Amino acid sequence: MTIVVLGASENPNRYSYLASARLQQYKFQAVNVGLHPGLCAGLPIQTDFSVIKAVDTITIYVSPAHQAYWEKFIYSLNPKRLIFNPGTENPKLAQQAMQKGIEVVEGCTLVMLSAGTF
Repeated sequence: MTIVVLGASENPNRYSYLASARLQQYKFQAVNVGLHPGLCAGLPIQTDFSVIKAVDTITIYVSPAHQAYWEKFIYSLNPKRLIFNPGTENPKLAQQAMQKGIEVVEGCTLVMLSAGTF
């Protein structure tokens, strides 16, 4: 199952970095996406978004103020689920996603993985 970590960071103290590492630990195929190339939890941060295919879930680590930039990209992947991690909640984007048939979850990817509810 392919999981996009939107807002991936090279900083090991950022939650996006921890989520990418934990997803890999749980044997999910993590795809890190961001504006700047680099490595996040040992995987490249993709800046060429055309290479990403067959996405199940997008876990969001981008603040609501910057999410408008990503909307077309999010919908182009046709994900089954969006996870708004704490601090990324966006009622407008969530409503639009639900209207498109995308499951919307407000939760923490790290907690969901630990609790077995991912």
